[in-house]
Amino acid sequence: MGQQETVATSLADTVREGIGAALAQVDADLARRYPGDPGTRQPVHTVYVPGDVFAADTVRSWGDQALAALDEHAPDAAALAAVLGIPDALAADVHDRVRAKLTREPVEDLRIDFEDGYGPRPDAEEDEAAARAAALVAAAYDTGTAAPYMGIRMKCMEAAVRDRGIRTLDIFLTGLMEAGGLPDGLVLTLPKVTYAEQVTAMVRLLEAFEKARGLESGRIGFEIQIETTQSILGADGRATVARMIEAAEGRATSLHYGTFDYSASCGVSAAHQSLDHPVADHAKAVMQVAAAGTGVRLSDGSTNVLPVGPTERVHDAWRLHHGLVRRSLARAYYQGWDMHPGHLPTRYAAVYAFYREGLEQAAARLVAYVAKAGGAVMDEPATAKALSGYLLRGLDCGAVDTAEVARLTGLTRADLDALAGRPAATA
Repeated sequence: MGQQETVATSLADTVREGIGAALAQVDADLARRYPGDPGTRQPVHTVYVPGDVFAADTVRSWGDQALAALDEHAPDAAALAAVLGIPDALAADVHDRVRAKLTREPVEDLRIDFEDGYGPRPDAEEDEAAARAAALVAAAYDTGTAAPYMGIRMKCMEAAVRDRGIRTLDIFLTGLMEAGGLPDGLVLTLPKVTYAEQVTAMVRLLEAFEKARGLESGRIGFEIQIETTQSILGADGRATVARMIEAAEGRATSLHYGTFDYSASCGVSAAHQSLDHPVADHAKAVMQVAAAGTGVRLSDGSTNVLPVGPTERVHDAWRLHHGLVRRSLARAYYQGWDMHPGHLPTRYAAVYAFYREGLEQAAARLVAYVAKAGGAVMDEPATAKALSGYLLRGLDCGAVDTAEVARLTGLTRADLDALAGRPAATA
């Protein structure tokens, strides 16, 4: 068909224009509610430390304890691979990268806990602990010893502890401001949310703080912790978690699953409370669908089986933790909680093996997609988006290197961001 030729149509332009006008509000609503991935790094885990235990050397101490556990219970690549079932071809690389990570950046995200891990204290004591936490966090960022992400988990918005939680948050944020301002890696966690109105209350609280301190509106975001049945399914039969994301008015950064509170609220006995229990899978599936496309990330919970004691017991706990982390990764839960320094070796071993074992295949498929070449698998844009996202996550956590991704794909970080539908990468 020549460029000057036209084809016959039957509909007037007014039909198309009318449909566009009718759907304009829908277009705007889709853009607002589903902006897509924010393009920032997501930590692979969150470490929770009680407010009275957190110290200036907590991050380094966790790394040193994790290295000591690795040296004692899996001193070389072969030993670690034998315990965790890591393929021989990956063993040396994974072991070396885990050691390097524990030396360089043992904790990616640290939450100073003023909720269950801290408990009820006299007001003066919690005031002092909150102010101390702010001073230590500010100093850590100033000296370059901070984890990339740090913040607090306040008490929840339930009536019995609401005022205490608000005061602790105020003291902590005020302390940061007095010390020079809010760090870029600041993260806040709102626990035990049952009603969307509690999320709205958190939004109003942060708005008031921003106004009082002359901050840009929307500067402070927060995580919503999913720990109750009411946060998954409301009394009206609707998925409450979706309403919570909407109620956050763009401030929700992630949804965190609370393993033990949620399991208990479903009546699961203590011996069977776990990340892989059916009630956990149901809750996390609802969270996943509710968050999809919104830019709100997901985090799995924790295991309470600690890798302590004789080597045999440590190995059993490591195998359990490693398997749970692998399971979460396969289900697109790329973050989880770690409750003990001994969990760090298996967290990073699982994460690194996950991204390294699929590196060459993902790179080859992405190259074929970009080149529009044929292959054993016909990938669509959505799959290319997932492939590039996989490589980006591997880069962010240190599982793979920029040079090897470039060698295998010929693509830059900016190319991967574009294929993943992300904005330009930020820290």
